[in-house]
Amino acid sequence: MSKKVMIVEDNELNLKLFTDLLRAHQFIVEGVRDGRLALEQARMFAPDLVIMDIQLPHVSGIDLIEAMQKDAILSAVPVLAVTAYAGKGDEERIRAAGARGYLSKPVSVMKFLEAVRVIVG
Repeated sequence: MSKKVMIVEDNELNLKLFTDLLRAHQFIVEGVRDGRLALEQARMFAPDLVIMDIQLPHVSGIDLIEAMQKDAILSAVPVLAVTAYAGKGDEERIRAAGARGYLSKPVSVMKFLEAVRVIVG
């Protein structure tokens, strides 16, 4: 059975790239461009993995990861954080918030797929 992946990404090109890549590898994918809708969409979609951009308008990806960890329905869903702004200490902060994996942009296709497979198989 195909795994379900939800992508929270405001950049249209990144969202399309991640979506197309995952669908080509038999994942069921749903994209969310507005982080304010992410938790509600995740509850409805019931993903096996959430790929979370950290730099989102209106809400931080770190805040969303923390909110998922506190949510009875979403706390078991692993998160792969993806960010273009990888500063000193960012990975530690993101992992401390509850992210299972971390990638910095630009992301190579092979590293991206490997990170997804490590988390969801």
